[in-house]
Amino acid sequence: MIKKKKILGVVTARSGSKGLKNKNILKFGNKPLLAYPIIALKKSLMMDYIFLSTNSKLYAKKGAKYGSKTPFLRSKKLSTDRASSEDVILNILNLFKKKNKNFDIIILLEPTSPLTNFKDVKKILNF
Repeated sequence: MIKKKKILGVVTARSGSKGLKNKNILKFGNKPLLAYPIIALKKSLMMDYIFLSTNSKLYAKKGAKYGSKTPFLRSKKLSTDRASSEDVILNILNLFKKKNKNFDIIILLEPTSPLTNFKDVKKILNF
């Protein structure tokens, strides 16, 4: 939390990639691709909640190993290659709202940018 704002870190990692099968759990270095943004969010020490948005129980399990939570899986409608990140975020916020969890700031990181690190996250949030 910063400046009394609740911060949600979101990593989007759906299964079903058409170009490179299971790209989000393929090893990059010694970790699956989805691990890097989760680690960056966690190491920033600024997140109130780190959520892995996925449609896969396997991806959720791998993400949990690095510190993310997936209390619900992404719907089929939001798991297509045409689903927008904006629609995914709005859905997440609505589902959390139903559980009386609200956030002031949302940080979205994607597994396909594994070089984003905790320093980048801190720079974004030090506004």
